[in-house]
Amino acid sequence: MKMPKTFVLAPDSFKESMTAEQACQAMQRGIAKVFKDAQFIRVPMADGGEGTVDALLSARQGQKVIVEVAGPFASQKVQTYLGLIDDGKTAVIEMAMANGIHLIEKSQRNPLLTTTFGTGEMIKHALDLGVSKIIIGLGGSITNDAGAGMAQALGATFYDVDSYDTNSCEVALGGGQLKQIQSMDLSRLDARLKQTEIIIASDVNNPLCGENGASHVFGPQKGATSEMVEMLDKNLKYFANLVAQEIGTDFQNIAGAGAAGGLGFGLMAFAGAKIRSGVEIVIEETKLAEYIAQADYVFTGEGGIDFQTKFGKTPFGVAQVAKRLNKPVIAFAGYVGEGIDELYDEGFTAILGIVDGACDLQTALKNGEKNLERCSENVVRLLFKS
Repeated sequence: MKMPKTFVLAPDSFKESMTAEQACQAMQRGIAKVFKDAQFIRVPMADGGEGTVDALLSARQGQKVIVEVAGPFASQKVQTYLGLIDDGKTAVIEMAMANGIHLIEKSQRNPLLTTTFGTGEMIKHALDLGVSKIIIGLGGSITNDAGAGMAQALGATFYDVDSYDTNSCEVALGGGQLKQIQSMDLSRLDARLKQTEIIIASDVNNPLCGENGASHVFGPQKGATSEMVEMLDKNLKYFANLVAQEIGTDFQNIAGAGAAGGLGFGLMAFAGAKIRSGVEIVIEETKLAEYIAQADYVFTGEGGIDFQTKFGKTPFGVAQVAKRLNKPVIAFAGYVGEGIDELYDEGFTAILGIVDGACDLQTALKNGEKNLERCSENVVRLLFKS
């Protein structure tokens, strides 16, 4: 008698088409049409960007905690959530849920004014819940304030003159105001930060400033004109030097300092955070390797697979685990781009585009689940044609 096959389904979301969980379900439906008795282990994945909280909540049977915090503009209020896993000992936060690019209309985007204050409030909510560890994903930001707003929400004060001067005023929020800061008082920073392990989940390796820094690389997509990019970059440099004088350590050139408009820098400088690869954290927290060890086949995928996939994207991380355990990996993508040949040496058995025939982008996005289901079915028909 044939043993039923076990499939581990570990995709990321297919951006603007389906969540990672929906992708898992589409794969499962397709396979189940061929194998009625197949065993499925669904592990929705993420890489520190969109879907990270949901992936970890799903994998670890975590708890959602609803919070209200400041949005990208200080006057804006956003109702969102953070995740609790490990029996409430670990909080999982996505900064984009408070201060993400999707929260502001394109015409309103202005990184001189946007702030990470709401992210700081989310961290404070997590500390209030008594956690000992916070994992914070930095993808999808609309901010460029080096984490100054986050620090202000957690008790730091930035002044426009010497803090001992009776005429000193607090500097307003936003990346455009950093140059006005003359002094800072970090004595009231939340003391609980020192007792809490804070891990940044990010695959951005950019430094804070310069040509490869936060402002030049990511500023334009956040609404910055070329003049604004120059101003923001100068402001980040000025602020980072001021912070280094104050705390005695300079984080501006650490890989990842430029993530989320410099929030990577701010979390390292003010909260003692450490940066790690987002997909590696998710692989660890979801215990993916334990599941892959039990699998006959591993299915993964995301919206696009190309030469960038090997720089810490989810399918690459999944394939690396499967390669170690000698399991075949089938990857699906809405778009298969240049430079995928080298991926076959990195653990991928096959990489397949799911779009059926010539169609426009909107149609492809709308039919994503149906297409993924069909492709999953066809792959297993091929695998088990006997």
